[in-house]
Amino acid sequence: MGSVPGNILVPIALLAFPPLVMTLFKKIGTHQAIATAFIAGWMFLPVANYDIFLLRNTKTAAICLSVLASAYLFDKERLSKFQFNAADIPMLLWCTASFFSSIANGDGPYDGLSQAMYQSVRWGIPYCIGRIYFNDVDSTKILALAIFIGSVVYIPFCWFELIMSPQLHRLTYGYHQSDFIQTLRDGGGFRPMVYMEHGLMTAMWMVLGVFLGIWMFITDVLPKKIMHIPSLYLLMLLTFTTIMLRSVAAVSWLIIGLLVLYVSNKIKTAFLLIILMLVPYLYIVTRTTGYWDGRNLSDSVSGNFSANRSQSLQFRFDNETILIQKALQGSFFGWGGYGRSRVYDTEGKDVSTTDGLWIITFGTNGIYGLLVMVFAIQWPLLLFFMRVKPEFWKTKTWSSSAVMAVFLGIFMIDNLLNAMINPVYMLCNGSLIGMLLKSSSLLDISAETITLKPEVKLNRTMSGTRFIPSLNMKKSRFIV
Repeated sequence: MGSVPGNILVPIALLAFPPLVMTLFKKIGTHQAIATAFIAGWMFLPVANYDIFLLRNTKTAAICLSVLASAYLFDKERLSKFQFNAADIPMLLWCTASFFSSIANGDGPYDGLSQAMYQSVRWGIPYCIGRIYFNDVDSTKILALAIFIGSVVYIPFCWFELIMSPQLHRLTYGYHQSDFIQTLRDGGGFRPMVYMEHGLMTAMWMVLGVFLGIWMFITDVLPKKIMHIPSLYLLMLLTFTTIMLRSVAAVSWLIIGLLVLYVSNKIKTAFLLIILMLVPYLYIVTRTTGYWDGRNLSDSVSGNFSANRSQSLQFRFDNETILIQKALQGSFFGWGGYGRSRVYDTEGKDVSTTDGLWIITFGTNGIYGLLVMVFAIQWPLLLFFMRVKPEFWKTKTWSSSAVMAVFLGIFMIDNLLNAMINPVYMLCNGSLIGMLLKSSSLLDISAETITLKPEVKLNRTMSGTRFIPSLNMKKSRFIV
C-alpha cells in the first residue's frame, strides 16, 4: 500500500464513509441515499490515492464501493434485477480497454485486471448505479435536485476560498490537493478548489448545478422553496457565485448549454446537439493529422483575454503535439501504463505534460481506447437525440434528462483540454440509458404525451411493456 498524504482525518474520512452510507440507506429512501452519498462524498472526501491489492483507492472508489455494498445489503432485490442490455456495450468496452492495453504491451493479465478494475470503479459502477436507480421520471428529478442542492451547499465554501485563497483541503486534511499556483488568477484573486482536485473541476460542478437549476426553474420542476428559502434566490446566488469563480470556459459552457436547449426546443430540431457531438471528432482528427496546431486559437485568447492564458493554452497544444507523435508510434491498444506513453529526453527526463483526457487515453489505450471512450460518453446523448424530439426537452418528464444529455456533450468537449472526471457525471450517463430503456418514464402519459421516434421497438413481456431502443443506427435526421 502506498503512503497516504495528510493528517489522520484522511483515513478516518475514507474509513468512516461506508458506515455513513449504510446509515443513509437505513434512514432515508434508497434514491435519496445514493444521490446524497455520491454528491456529498465527491464534494467533501479527501483527494487521496493509495493501492491495496488490485484496487486503487480514491474518493471515487470509496463512494462507489460504499454505495454498491449498501445497495447489496439493503436493496439486494432491485440490484439483482439488473439485466445487461446491448445499450451497455459502449461502457463495457471502455471499462475493459486497459486490460487489452496491458496484454498488448506484455504487462500480463494481473496488471490488465488491476487497470480494468480501476476503470470499472471509476466509470462502470457509477454508470450501473445510475442505470438501475435513476431510470424513471421521479428518480431522475431526485438526482437533478440533489446536484442542484449540492452546488448550493458549496457556495459558502467557494466564497471562503475566493477571499482567503484555496485552503480548505489543507486545513482539513493537511495538504493541498494540487499545485496551489494554478489557483492564482490574472489581476489577482483565486480560483477555489474546495475539496475537489482542481479549480476547473469545481467550476464545472457549479456550472452543472446552475444548468440544472435554470432549466428546472423554466420547466417548473424546481421546488418553489428549498430549506424554506425561495429557490429563485438560491439560483441567483448560485449563478453569481459560479461567475465569480472566474473560469471563462466553464461559464461559456453554461451559456452554450442553455442556448442548445432553448434554441433546439424553439425550432424543434436538434442540429445544435449534433454539432456538440461532432466537435470532439473534429478536434481529434485535426490534431492527430497535424492539420491544426492551435496557434490561431491561442492568439485569439491573447487578444481577447490575456497573454498568460494564451501561453498556457499554447503550452498544452505543444505538449499534445509531441504526445500525439509518441502515441502514433504505439500499438492499436496504446502503450499501456508505467509512463510509456510519455515523452523523455536523451537523459531519461520526462519532458511532457498531459492535460486532456483524450490525449491521455490515446497514449495509454491507443486508437481503440480513444474511440470507445468518446463513444461511451456520447452514447446516451446519441440515443437521446434519436429517441426524444426537441419539443419534449422542456417538459417535466424530460427536462432533467435533457440537461444531463447536453452536459455530457459539453463534458466530452471539456475533456479535450482537461481531465476532470466526476462519478456524478457517469450517474447521469447511466440515468439517461435507464430512462430510454425503461417504460414507466416513457409512458407517463398521465402528465403529458410523449411521442417516440419509430426506431423504438415495443416488446411485450410477462412483466409488462417495455421499450428497447433499436441499435440499428439509421440516419434520422477547451479550456482557458
